[in-house]
Amino acid sequence: MKNVFKITGAAFVMLVVFSIYSFSAKPAATKYKCMMQMVNYTGEGAYVVVSLINPKGDYEKTLYVQGDDSEWYHDLTEWWKFYGKKRSGIDAITGATIAGGGRIVSVIEIEDSKINSGYSIRFETAVEDQEYYTKDVQFELTTASVKSKVEGTGFLRYVRLLPN
Repeated sequence: MKNVFKITGAAFVMLVVFSIYSFSAKPAATKYKCMMQMVNYTGEGAYVVVSLINPKGDYEKTLYVQGDDSEWYHDLTEWWKFYGKKRSGIDAITGATIAGGGRIVSVIEIEDSKINSGYSIRFETAVEDQEYYTKDVQFELTTASVKSKVEGTGFLRYVRLLPN
């Protein structure tokens, strides 16, 4: 009977330790409404990737992907160099591509520690048989910029962020 209590006690201790370490705190983050307004163009819908760029200028995280057909992700050349190596699942993929002149509002989440610390947000766009814009929109994440409207240089007319 003592052995049963020893085994049960050991199992209980292991369960407590596992519970403590498996529920680690998630960093504080804020959700932002992100409106993307496309320029008027003809042709296929645009793929858009929104990425977090670290202070060194390297990709850190994919925040959002508009366009669900992974067959064309390689057309987003610079992002593909980052994502294609990792091939980890992206939970930020949403719906179909965005047509010329279209508008979409999505929600992205950015860790609060990335604001005012040299990080940027990058919007890349590509359209089949047309252009690819690595930095269609890119700006530093600051208290002011996460409440702003930024003009695009390619398929995006502008991007507007608002705290959700």
